[in-house]
Amino acid sequence: MSTTALRARRVRGKGAGLGLLAWLLGIAFFLPIAWMALTSLHSETDAATNPPSFAASLTLDGYREFFGAGGGASPWPALINSTVASLASTLLVLLLAFPAAYALSINRVRKWTDVLFFFLSTKMLPAVAGLLPIYLFAKNAGMLDNIWLLVILYTSMNLPIAVWMMQSFLAEIPVAVIEAAKVDGARLPTILARVVAPISLPGIAATALICFIFSWNELLFARVLTGVVAETAPVFLTGFITSQGLFLAKVCAASLVISLPVLAAGFAAQDKLVQGLSLGAVK
Repeated sequence: MSTTALRARRVRGKGAGLGLLAWLLGIAFFLPIAWMALTSLHSETDAATNPPSFAASLTLDGYREFFGAGGGASPWPALINSTVASLASTLLVLLLAFPAAYALSINRVRKWTDVLFFFLSTKMLPAVAGLLPIYLFAKNAGMLDNIWLLVILYTSMNLPIAVWMMQSFLAEIPVAVIEAAKVDGARLPTILARVVAPISLPGIAATALICFIFSWNELLFARVLTGVVAETAPVFLTGFITSQGLFLAKVCAASLVISLPVLAAGFAAQDKLVQGLSLGAVK
C-alpha cells in the first residue's frame, strides 16, 4: 500500500471516529429531553415507578392539568409575561447594542478596548449580590410585580454580552463597503440600516436568539420581584414543586411546554445562528 493511500485511509478513519463521537454526544444531549417527553405522557403513578416502565400506557393528563383542566391555575398569563419580557428586552438590546458595536468595531472610539472590558466587567458581579438593592429600588419606585421592570432588568443584563458579540461580528465587515456608502452621500442612519445591518444579519440573529434564551430562562429576579401579575413561565413552573410532593408527569409536561418557544426559536434561526457564531472563525 502506498503512502498516499495509507494517509487517506487514516484520514477516513479519523473522520469516521469523529462522526461517531458527534453522534454519541448528540444522543447524550437528546436523551434527557426524550426521557422528559416520555415521562410527561405517563400517569403520575407510572412516572413515579423505579425503575420506570417503558410499557406503561400513555396519557395526556399531565398536559391537561398543566393547562388548568383540573381546576388549577392557567399558565397563559405566565407564558404571555415571559413572551413580552423576552421579546421586548431582546428588541431593546438590539437597538442599543447595534450602534454601540458599530462605534467599537468600525468607527472606533478612543480606548475602545477599555470600553469592551468595562462592559464585560459588569457580568462579573454575581446576580444575587445585586438582588437586594434592586428589590429595594423596585419597592420604593412602586414597580414590584411589574413586567416592565423585568424588561429593564433583562435589557441591562443582556446588553454587555450583546455588545461583545455584535462587535466581533461587525469587525468582519469590509471597511471599503462603508467608505463607498459615505462617498455616495449616505448618512450614518442609512449606513447602519441599509449597509451594515443586512451584511451582519447572521450575527444579529445569533445575538437576538441568545438574548431571548437568557431572558426566557431567567428565574432569580423574576422569582423575587414578581408575584401574581408579572409572574413568568419559569416562576410558574416552580409552583408545581409543593410540600404535598413532586408531581413528576405534570412537571415534565410543564417543562416541555415552557421549553418549546426556545426550541422553536433555535430551530427557526439555526442557519443564521451557526453562520453568525462562525463569523471570524476562519480567516
